[in-house]
Amino acid sequence: MRAIWKGAVSFGLVSVPVKLYSATESHDVSFRQVHAKDGGRIKYQRVCSIDGEEVAYADIAKGYETEDGEMVILSDDDLAELPLTSSREIAVEKFVPSNQIDPMLFEKSYYLEPEKTGAKPYALLRQALLDADRMAVVTVALRQRTSIAVLRVRDDVIVLQTMMWPDEVREPDFSIETGEIKDAEVKMAHLLVETLAGDFDASEFEDDYAEAVESLVKAKIEGGEVKKTATSTKSSGEVVDLLAALQRSVDAAKTARGETSDEADDDTPAKPAKKTAKKGAAKGAAKKTAAKKATTKKAAAKKAS
Repeated sequence: MRAIWKGAVSFGLVSVPVKLYSATESHDVSFRQVHAKDGGRIKYQRVCSIDGEEVAYADIAKGYETEDGEMVILSDDDLAELPLTSSREIAVEKFVPSNQIDPMLFEKSYYLEPEKTGAKPYALLRQALLDADRMAVVTVALRQRTSIAVLRVRDDVIVLQTMMWPDEVREPDFSIETGEIKDAEVKMAHLLVETLAGDFDASEFEDDYAEAVESLVKAKIEGGEVKKTATSTKSSGEVVDLLAALQRSVDAAKTARGETSDEADDDTPAKPAKKTAKKGAAKGAAKKTAAKKATTKKAAAKKAS
């Protein structure tokens, strides 16, 4: 993993230098919009909704739409005056019981790794959070914007989870009419809960949709149902198996050099130099041959005259 942020966790007079890593990644299946006839990608133009003209990227500004539909244009100078921050501090505001924070507020998760000099205070903070069964509410500046977040322990690592601001959580605007609930129905619901009770194990669940899409794409590739456009720069097979595509590329390059596919890969960086030398030698030989032929022709001409 690659650190995306460096700073320090500070609580009281203690400061723990840390690195921040994204703890999650999306595996959502994404599709491109293409022309069904030939597989060409669909392009979109930036068109003004008022005059219908295409707008150059340099002429696009940020606009804030008011409740009554008015548009306020914000320039780069306006945005530069906003209260942004670039602090490298994760400031602990307070330690709160874990059950007081609604999971709906949680947004994105990050791993915190201590620098070598902060390993011991990092371990102390981790142990204190575990023993107290509390989370540390913190403020942190990410992407130049101050966010509220919590520190909690997952296995042996402290996790920073950014949170939404309270006014970003919507309240339901509907009511639920249940009618009369009978005791027998409540008992049956309890029985159902007990029947399906168990411990949570994330490995028991699989993304069936993503696997089905991958199998479908693989079957179409094997069946030759692939649209190759004039602008294609890579094989469609890379979607299914990148490693196999890379291996085929390596084998093709070796074959072009007259090597066998089982030769050691460690020598491959040095091969192009030899190839270049051969090309140079071939060019030199070609020049000599041409000169020799020219000399022979001249001698023949003299003899004929």
